[in-house]
Amino acid sequence: MIELVTVGEGVEPDRLGELAEELERIFRVPCRMRQDALDAKFAHNPLRGQYHSTAILERLQSLAPSKPSRLLGITAVDLFVPIFTFVFGEAQLAGNCALASLHRLSEERYGLPADEGKLRERLTKEAAHELGHTFGLRHCDDWRCVMASSHSVELVDVKSAEFCEDCAGVVRGR
Repeated sequence: MIELVTVGEGVEPDRLGELAEELERIFRVPCRMRQDALDAKFAHNPLRGQYHSTAILERLQSLAPSKPSRLLGITAVDLFVPIFTFVFGEAQLAGNCALASLHRLSEERYGLPADEGKLRERLTKEAAHELGHTFGLRHCDDWRCVMASSHSVELVDVKSAEFCEDCAGVVRGR
């Protein structure tokens, strides 16, 4: 089971519903939206104007179901870890919590017209990628695999929302 929870404000319930459907298809497990939400204010860094993703991930752990279920936080805030300018998300390697942000996935962020389809596709890829880490997967060398590393939105766009054969085998317990 995958549970989705909003982190902070700005994530519409419809967006979570669409994401839940995509994750059910990709992972072949039930996916549901939780009614509770996590306030992200505690993780805000005023000097950076961003939110510390590791702190949010640690707080998500207190809401997490037991394994093998996973909890995925979805947020609209800009995330960072100290060694990077920004991150699209973060996950516990071989844990049960992950986090993905919409903030840098929208076309408007880059001065382009809104593209809802592209935003939905990018969020699906980043959510699947972060959940992949919870299965113990590291970054994949296959640039088409959803587990390929993405340090820019252009790299998110070129990869697939699907796992390569090797990564799929790990996720599906083969």
